[in-house]
Formats: sequence, structure tokens, C-alpha cells
Amino acid sequence: MIFSVILYNGFETMDVFGPVEVVGTLQKFKKDVLDIEYYSENGGIVKSSQNTRIDTLPISNIVEENIILIPGGFGARQEINNQAFINSLKELSQRAKYVLTVCTGSALLAKTNLLKNLKATSNKFSFDWVVEQDNQVNWMRKARWVNDGKYYTSSGISAGIDMTLGFISDIMGQEVADKISHRMEYIWNNDKNFDPFSKEIQL
Repeated sequence: MIFSVILYNGFETMDVFGPVEVVGTLQKFKKDVLDIEYYSENGGIVKSSQNTRIDTLPISNIVEENIILIPGGFGARQEINNQAFINSLKELSQRAKYVLTVCTGSALLAKTNLLKNLKATSNKFSFDWVVEQDNQVNWMRKARWVNDGKYYTSSGISAGIDMTLGFISDIMGQEVADKISHRMEYIWNNDKNFDPFSKEIQL
């Protein structure tokens, strides 16, 4: 199965490579589980907010059942108005086995209307803007990450690592997730219901 990372100019670097590190480390324990590929609307070089350059394939190349990762970043505020991109995300998400978002990536997913009446969360410092994209989503202000059906959404930046470990725990067992976090030398914040950074804002 393909772990398909959907990129756009101005994505947040750790939103992508935190989860990618988790998935890549998984392959050390379970061979040929998830292959990682990078896609963008038209393919080619895409740059993160930190000027990390990634060579991507066109999203039209995604043809099989897969897992989708949608990162956030400052570029999301521009892509939210790119209806062609949003339409593509909707089609891909409907076909995907699982959809994971990090930070304001949940705003892009919410714009497709696929989160309507579902539970979701996002970056706490951009929370009000994200809610504006679809106020019929059951937005969880204090959650570190949320899963509702096949959709997983997380809070800001580093929360993507916690969510992806939680996702691996759900589909492969906590022992596997614990092994990955240990191999990464990462202290997993595994309480999905509480984001410590939610205390930084008025709730």
C-alpha cells in the first residue's frame, strides 16, 4: 500500500517529515508495509515554508487504494481557495483507505465537506480560521489528535508524529507504535484527548 503525501508550495516541513519518519521507521520492523510517495497538484518541485524542495508526482498518478497525508502550513491559506486542488483532494480522500491531516491540513480537508458532522481537530493557534472552513464539523479544541472513521486529524506540527503513532497503534497494535517511538528516540504524547498547547490559547 502507498503512503501518499500530498504537497503544495508553503507546506510545513515537520508536518510532513514527522509522520514520514514514523512510517519509514515502521519499515524496519515490518517489510514492504507502506511505500512512501510524494504528490502535488501538477507534479514537479514543491517547496516548504522552510525552502525544503521535494520532487513530486502529479496527483492524477494516484490510482490505487492508499493512505493519504495532508500537511498544513502557510501555503494552506492560499490552497484553500484553489478549487481544482480541493476537488482533487475530495476525490482522492473518498477513494483512500485512510486520510491523515496535520495542523491546518484539516482545513483543506474540511473545505471538501468530507468532515461534515464528524469529529476533527487542528492547530490551536489557527483554530478559528480552520473552523471557518466548515462550522458543521465537530471541532475538538483540546484534542492532540482525533480519529473518526477513516479520518485522522491532528493539532499543530509535532502533533503529526503523535497522531501517526496513534494511527499505527490502531491498525497494527500499540507494541509496534511503542517500538517505533523508541527507535526514533521520541517521547510519544499518546493521550489523544489532550493537547498541552491548547493551554496557550483561551478556550
